Amino acid sequence: MAAVIDVFLLLILLICVITDMKSRKIYNKVIYPSLILAFSFHVAAAGWAGFSHAFLGFLIGFALLLIPYFLGGMGAGDVKLLALIGALKGGEFVFQSFFYIAIVGAVMAIIILLVRRGVLKSVLYYAASLMNGIRLPGGISRGSLTATYPYGVAIAAGVVLCLFQTGWHVL
Repeated sequence: MAAVIDVFLLLILLICVITDMKSRKIYNKVIYPSLILAFSFHVAAAGWAGFSHAFLGFLIGFALLLIPYFLGGMGAGDVKLLALIGALKGGEFVFQSFFYIAIVGAVMAIIILLVRRGVLKSVLYYAASLMNGIRLPGGISRGSLTATYPYGVAIAAGVVLCLFQTGWHVL
């Protein structure tokens, strides 16, 4: 039973990563039918206990990204994707995977920040000038700090890392 959920989760994550990278969207036509299947599967497998397991996971996944969404740092699709992951795997899993997601997201943000718009080059020149006793204007521009990236990739990578850590049911 867990293998079916894991395979379905990986399929959904793959679709969402592709659409997020291609069009910067995680589509409702993927999320909503998947939510219906997740709840239906858990109800069929365990009745009301399965429903409560899926619903609690959904709420935890939804709540974890709700504040970043309201602050403008996250898209609604990312919030719904994490809620779907919670509905599929439960509250404990989605909470554990959130830590992996945050780490992957932070690493991605740092890499993107350094690569975009010559920020790395600017920071290196600035550091070199300070080491030589000269202070040149430089550093990180405001525009570089507002750069966005497809967070669905970080969500998928964090969930896969958590699957490996908690016990992979696909293999």
